[in-house]
Amino acid sequence: MPDTAKVLLDLLDLEALDTNLYRGSGSGGETPTRIYGGQVIAQALTAAYATVSGRLCHSLHAYFIRPGDPSRPVIYEVDPARDGRSFTTRRVVAMQNGKQILNLACSFHAPEPGWEHQHQMPDVPAPAALEPRDKILLREAFRVDPAKRGEFTRPRPFEIREVAPRDPLEPEETTDINHMWIRMEAAKDAGPELQHILMAYASDFGLLGSSMRPHGLTFHKPAAMTASLDHAMWFHAAVHFENWHLYTMDAPFTGNGRGFNRGSIYTEAGQLIASVAQEGLLRPVSG
Repeated sequence: MPDTAKVLLDLLDLEALDTNLYRGSGSGGETPTRIYGGQVIAQALTAAYATVSGRLCHSLHAYFIRPGDPSRPVIYEVDPARDGRSFTTRRVVAMQNGKQILNLACSFHAPEPGWEHQHQMPDVPAPAALEPRDKILLREAFRVDPAKRGEFTRPRPFEIREVAPRDPLEPEETTDINHMWIRMEAAKDAGPELQHILMAYASDFGLLGSSMRPHGLTFHKPAAMTASLDHAMWFHAAVHFENWHLYTMDAPFTGNGRGFNRGSIYTEAGQLIASVAQEGLLRPVSG
């Protein structure tokens, strides 16, 4: 298993402190200055799963309350709200320094039959026809201040291939529609719970960036203060994240210092696996 994958899997393996109380590391994720939002969501979902048996998560709704400090652990307290005949509900509070940094509510459902339909997957180039994102970042790393170059050159546990990558430092204004192929080969043989947790972690990649695209912004161009405000996710089918998945995103609205973003996650064969929605801070800054 690649070292980066092991680091991530270790990051998602929480320590049980007491009944319904868990501790996770704040460091080791995607950003050095604050905890990556997908990391806190994935760890909170891990804590919730530790209290559930025989049912898989079908939806989660999270609010980011404060930035997380990567230098400190995160405490997760699970409220076992309800264990019903078909659904199980959990509420998870993530805390640092005695203060809440995230609230997450999630629901788990026993499998049952029902009517089926889905929207068709967009017609985009296959991942084999696209350049890996890590190669693009390595090529652009020389343009970045040496103090920040590590963000471009560090290895990552996920493979990502963007359908329409933009210049990270001098982005053009373009459509809000954003397609990205993603997989994690080390997810092979992982159980269904961990597959959900890994997809929840990855679901924060690129999502807020969709509302930045029409305005010529990226996270590497310091013209906006950005942060995830809330995050919702629905799982529709079994996840096998070792295979390629298309994450197709758009941003129907940006205004009032916020951007609203949506995402749909498909298998390479076109099955809709999950849906995502998020609102993020997109506040103009001077200078």
